[in-house]
Amino acid sequence: MSTARRDTYTPETLLSVAVQVFIERGYDGTSMEHLSKAAGISKSSIYHHVTGKEELLRRAVSRALDELFAILDEEHARVGPAAERLEYVVRRMVEVLMAELPYVTLLLRVRGNTGTERWALERRREFDHRVADLLKAAAAEGDVRADVEVRLATRLVFGMINSIVEWYRPDGPHGSGGRGGAGEREVVDAVARLVFGGLRKAS
Repeated sequence: MSTARRDTYTPETLLSVAVQVFIERGYDGTSMEHLSKAAGISKSSIYHHVTGKEELLRRAVSRALDELFAILDEEHARVGPAAERLEYVVRRMVEVLMAELPYVTLLLRVRGNTGTERWALERRREFDHRVADLLKAAAAEGDVRADVEVRLATRLVFGMINSIVEWYRPDGPHGSGGRGGAGEREVVDAVARLVFGGLRKAS
């Protein structure tokens, strides 16, 4: 049985296992031995795919970051009034978070103890600044209220979105698979209503 698993293991399935172990144990608390046991393959088999656990971490956080940055290149994020572009970006951030839940969860938990973690934190800050610039532009265009400081508003928006990783489970009571729970669309709509109900200037 173990031989079959080795024969069918791929870099993608190994990455998926590694992400779960990193989340459960913390990156610093995870050894190659932990990864090999969780994957059901030898450490030498893991080294056949990657140079070590930091490469797995970089691949994982890169997946989350690439999905987030791709949002900013989508047409609705680039064209139109800033407030509409901002709302589109916020909605897509929630969608990406739920679609790539383990990878975004791991991204949000890196602490900067390794070169890869510091790189990921810098990329996160760059993304945050791009979204903050949209909020500033919306304020300059007069479409959002002026009595809330932009930096504070940005942190509150990100705080709301990022908190989803702590409670959303696709097959749990708050996921689309849970009876009576909130599906992905309901979560996206709820975040947008709460954020922009508070941010938009009253007509």
